[in-house]
Amino acid sequence: MNMAPLARLGRWAHSHRATVIVAWAILAVGLGIFAPRLEGALSGAMWEVNDSDSLAAREVLEREFGGFSSQSAVAVFHSDDLAADAPAFQEGIAQATAVFASEPALAPAAPPMVSPDGHTVMLQAGSLVNPTESVRAAERVSDDIRALSGDGVQVALTGSPAFWADFNDVNKEGMLKAELLTWPVTAVILVLAFGTLAAAGLPLVLTAAGLISAMGVLFGITQFTDLSIWSLNFAMMFALALGIDYALFIVTRFRGALHATPDDVNGAVGVTMDTAGKAVLFSGLTVLISLSAVLLVPVPAFRTIALGMMLAVGFVLAAALTLLPAILGPKINRLGLPWGSVGEHRSPWWANFATKVQRRPGLLMLGSLAVLLLLAAPVLSLETGMPGINVLPKDRQAREGYDMLANAFGPGGPGPIQVLTGPGANVDAVSEAVASTPGIAMVFPAQPGANGSHLITAIATADPSSTASKDVIADLREGLPSTVLVGGPVAENYDLDQTLREYAPIVMGVVLLLGFLLLLFALQALFIAIAGVIFNLLSVAAAFGVGALAFQHGWAAGLLGFDSQGYLTSWAPLFFFALVFAISMDYTVFLLASAREHFERSGDAAEAVQGSLAHTGRPIVAAAGVMIAVFFTFGIAGTLPMKEMGIILGVAVLLDAFLVRLVLVPAVLYLVGEKAWWLPRWADRVLPDVRFAH
Repeated sequence: MNMAPLARLGRWAHSHRATVIVAWAILAVGLGIFAPRLEGALSGAMWEVNDSDSLAAREVLEREFGGFSSQSAVAVFHSDDLAADAPAFQEGIAQATAVFASEPALAPAAPPMVSPDGHTVMLQAGSLVNPTESVRAAERVSDDIRALSGDGVQVALTGSPAFWADFNDVNKEGMLKAELLTWPVTAVILVLAFGTLAAAGLPLVLTAAGLISAMGVLFGITQFTDLSIWSLNFAMMFALALGIDYALFIVTRFRGALHATPDDVNGAVGVTMDTAGKAVLFSGLTVLISLSAVLLVPVPAFRTIALGMMLAVGFVLAAALTLLPAILGPKINRLGLPWGSVGEHRSPWWANFATKVQRRPGLLMLGSLAVLLLLAAPVLSLETGMPGINVLPKDRQAREGYDMLANAFGPGGPGPIQVLTGPGANVDAVSEAVASTPGIAMVFPAQPGANGSHLITAIATADPSSTASKDVIADLREGLPSTVLVGGPVAENYDLDQTLREYAPIVMGVVLLLGFLLLLFALQALFIAIAGVIFNLLSVAAAFGVGALAFQHGWAAGLLGFDSQGYLTSWAPLFFFALVFAISMDYTVFLLASAREHFERSGDAAEAVQGSLAHTGRPIVAAAGVMIAVFFTFGIAGTLPMKEMGIILGVAVLLDAFLVRLVLVPAVLYLVGEKAWWLPRWADRVLPDVRFAH
């Protein structure tokens, strides 16, 4: 495949820079008008599994039992001193009933349920709308329910919609803190990396244009279908990191090309886009391919998150290949700082570092592998589970109500198990089977619904997020007739967890295969493609090993301010794998594309390693520094799932850039020599001709 079109595209964009810049400005401003409205249009729910038993149970409950599903609103009343029949209790219950009745999205409240000790009451109102609107309904009634506290009675709104409403609010606060930390830290790193204020500003312009445009399009999509709020969080974090990465490599290469041909700016742009631009294109395609594999998972939240991230990365990639060449020019070295260099950017320090690696490649390879394998060891005992209530601060209503239910009805009280029988079923026999299942604390009398169905509500002895509760769901489904549906919050979490476990090997396999094929296509070397995938896999495993220690074993709980759940969030292995692998491929492509370029010119494998490190060592370190700063700020300021993502991705970049790309890969390339660039004849005949030397 002749990639000269990228050079032509870059030259065209530079020659028509006014047109390109104005077009991007119109696009960013036009779509940016809608960007501030995006957050309010996103959903905090959508974590169900398509075609699962639990989703089928929820649909029956919504259709035949007045909406009393996992999406119900639940008001909890508690007093240490007063009993449920006290006037203060009764007045509060009456007022809460009126609040629920005033909300069109909620069904009339069911009769209140009193705890065994008589000091806690649960009032439940069914949902008449989809999960997204249920969350918004919880947001609307939240303050009114909270205002009922007083006269010795504490009142709180809880349930799944209330949880997501509070989580969204906490998440928004964390995102704002992360953004406040990210932008100044990023700006400082860019100034240090480029040495000129003019060059340092370009990555921020590029990323802002791409991200704002993507946010506007995402808002448009919300007018037709629901999107998870995580699509904004992840898209913002990932697009910011990748956009700055892409700009760093293109701008660095342009400054070198301009130094070589100062009188031919347009030619320098063409050289830049035919080399660094080509690497950026392949890197962006790798990211999009990795994220597209996530679309295989039948979970709406997952698919919309992947869609949002793909959209953001696509816009940033488009800006890197069109807007950035238009902006590049001789003024890029203006406002230089004392340490700024405007030379060809072949670093003597990194060339010397490559020479040192060449002296002891075997030792450095074994040492790097030992470190990665040691860090990856905790993955062997990795545990996963759905987020528990402790991801919310203790002063949030949903957590307060949850704790009151757990104290009054037992640990399983906040997550009732809902067993549905169809018409003609032996309801008494099913109730007895449920009650005799190990792990069930209590079973309430069956409630008749429309069309002859019955609802049997059971309370487990364990916390809804615990492994023991998952085992109860598995035992119920195994022991009850196949026509009986087991649903409720615990069952929905169980189905989600099982689905993610089932699809994880599939998604990971697809990502690895497509990553290998793309490397083979781009770099035209069989060993390089195989080694690239293996080294990326090592980076991922090591990052997850550190994540297991930090979160599952709680080593970072005090430092980052969270309560360890004893496991990683269920979506972490599958989703974070795709992200970490994409990031690892990012650095793989940049380093090896440069090595390929040098090898094509000289035919000397050792010179190719030294030349690639001399030209890409500095921008890789700068790009990694920006990514680490972005991810770690989200890890510090975000909610627990965001902390997991920020720390795992930050550690992955740290290990991949500084250990794998700058030590392990050069050491292996030195050891293998020219054989690293061998391509079988059959592959040479099949693959298009891709070259990086200009």
